[in-house]
Amino acid sequence: MSAQRKERAEEENREEENKVEEERRDDEEDFEEAMREFASSTASRRKCEPPKLQMIPKIPEAVDDFLRNFLRKLGMSRTLRSFEAEWYGSAQKLQTESLRMTCAGVSFIPDALTHRQLLHSELQEVHRETDLLREEVLAAGERLGRMQREADFHRLQYRRVQEEKNRLINDFKKLKKHLESYEPALKQLDEKYQTALSQKMLISIEKERVKSSINAQPNQEKPQMKKERSIKSGDRPDKSPEKSNNMRYPKFPDPHLAQVSFETCKSSFSLSCSVRAHQLPISCIDLHPRKMVLSSASDDHSWRLWALPADGEKVGQMVMTGEGHSDWLSGCSFHPEGAKLATTSGDSTVRLWDFSRGCCVLMLAGHTQPTWGCSFHSCGHLLASCSADRTIKLWDLNRASCHLTLRRHTASVNSVRFLPFSDLLLACSADKTLALWDAKVGLCVATFQGHQHPCNHAAFSLAGGIAASCDTRGVVKLWDIRKPSSATATVEAGQQAANQVAFSPSGKTLAVACSDGLVRMVDVASLVVSSLSGHSDGVQSVTFDHKGETVISAGSDGSINVWS
Repeated sequence: MSAQRKERAEEENREEENKVEEERRDDEEDFEEAMREFASSTASRRKCEPPKLQMIPKIPEAVDDFLRNFLRKLGMSRTLRSFEAEWYGSAQKLQTESLRMTCAGVSFIPDALTHRQLLHSELQEVHRETDLLREEVLAAGERLGRMQREADFHRLQYRRVQEEKNRLINDFKKLKKHLESYEPALKQLDEKYQTALSQKMLISIEKERVKSSINAQPNQEKPQMKKERSIKSGDRPDKSPEKSNNMRYPKFPDPHLAQVSFETCKSSFSLSCSVRAHQLPISCIDLHPRKMVLSSASDDHSWRLWALPADGEKVGQMVMTGEGHSDWLSGCSFHPEGAKLATTSGDSTVRLWDFSRGCCVLMLAGHTQPTWGCSFHSCGHLLASCSADRTIKLWDLNRASCHLTLRRHTASVNSVRFLPFSDLLLACSADKTLALWDAKVGLCVATFQGHQHPCNHAAFSLAGGIAASCDTRGVVKLWDIRKPSSATATVEAGQQAANQVAFSPSGKTLAVACSDGLVRMVDVASLVVSSLSGHSDGVQSVTFDHKGETVISAGSDGSINVWS
């Protein structure tokens, strides 16, 4: 039905358009005839009048009004309708633009109908834009609804996750309380474990002490028998000051020196194990005089004892630890009996620790600047320490006081070392020299000069009168303590600093701890240098075991490496 109605409406529109077109044609014919008559009358008037100059006439009224009045006077109604249709159609097309007429000074002036048609076109444009906006608003509404549904979904998911989080937090709090209830028991078990380890180590140390005392009895009987024989034969004991002073610092045969002739020098070493002993750099390590127990001093203000692979013990097992210094530790040294440990620190003090008591039993304060190292005399009652204040102090442990202060160096004294079972004390300094002291009288008996850079460490060889020293440029020098005028040999141990040297018990091999992360092994006879790599940072300390079959090193990476 709608299609038929549309066809009928189209037919009616066509008929009306045809009628309008016919009327327009008739009006045009009438208009042309009237214009001809008007032109002929005008021409006759101009012939009668004298000629005038051509001027542009001023039209007092609008052109469309003039033509509309003219056509209405002549009764040309159809032509008037056609004129209005064409006139306002052209005005609608031009809209706001001016229409220049052929006559000068005449322009198109729109009237109310033209404004109405313009407003109608603008209204239609607004309607179209409104429709487009309505479509966009509907689309936006659909998107908004979809987003609201998604937001509701995510809100539900968030609530579910929040509930799960709260549940997990509650479970975590319950587990934390449960763990806290076990902490006293764990702490008690750990204390028992540490106590058992300490007792085990003390028992083993006491066992070794008893064995050594039993072995020393036959050796002590022979001098006693000789003394009795000399008294019976009328010999008098010498009462010189030297003999009386030796009673204070007795000299006994060195068991390590006795083993040198039977020891063979190992030619190569390989890394057997590595232990992360401290979180901060390790400055020094020292081996127990009888057992495979190692002490380590670190920048974390603590020292620790470690059981090395011996008697079935595990590698890296910590036996004991101690804290008490207020600054970093720079050195450590075992007592000759092995039951005590001395440590030096940046707080300018020297502390003595007793393993049986598990605490510090003596604090020695006298240096004015950080202390760098210490060494026990073989008698066990005298301790030497060196400091950045350019002095060496000898401490009487029985009196807990400074026995003697040695002054000679012009810069920091970086290391001190007693020759085993002797009163000779070797010290090296940042003034590029080494000094050999007689601890009995406090005199410097020899000076070693030859380094071009500050010396870091010096050590004796147990095999004879040989000493080694190293400096900050990696130069290692070998000295004959009987001929201190010049070094017997010079070895380049790398481009960076050499921090510490250590002889093997046989004296045939020298280990050098270097800042480039390598441990360099020097053959004393041929001066051939080999390297051991395993540290990730500079090596600060190195030592050999009692048989010379193992090398132990520690460095700034906080680890202890064992080479065998």
